[in-house]
Amino acid sequence: MDTGDYKHLLLAVDFENESEPVIARTQQLRKFFGARLTLLHVVEHVPPAMEYLPLGYSDNVSMPVDLELEEELMALARRQLEALGQRLDVPVGDCLLRVGPTGPVIDETAAEVSADLVVVGSHGRHGLMGLFGSTARSVLRDLGCDVLCVKIERGGVD
Repeated sequence: MDTGDYKHLLLAVDFENESEPVIARTQQLRKFFGARLTLLHVVEHVPPAMEYLPLGYSDNVSMPVDLELEEELMALARRQLEALGQRLDVPVGDCLLRVGPTGPVIDETAAEVSADLVVVGSHGRHGLMGLFGSTARSVLRDLGCDVLCVKIERGGVD
């Protein structure tokens, strides 16, 4: 980055309604820098003891777990990712869906696509170590490029 400009942004998305400010901030940066945007959603492996689908995927409807939950979760996440890509005018090839531990997968993907800025949302609230949520902290630890952590407000409570 010899000019200091960001040419390729990687936005890690989670499909929660509270993440809209993260998306909006990324769009502002994208426009300002004229940057390419890649969207990434990471599906963590589903633990066997999990009983219900996380709310971000189900539009606030709980779904019982069955043996094919991870495949269903991937299909639903793919649809949501592609819809977001269409809304943001991001080509399908730049809408990436991966499985694994969120922080390391974000790191690997940023290196793979040569992103020079990763944008993540942060739910952290308590003290210096609580400034960033667990995903944001794990990305900050190992990433080889800049990271923007956009604070996500939950229900107006800090």
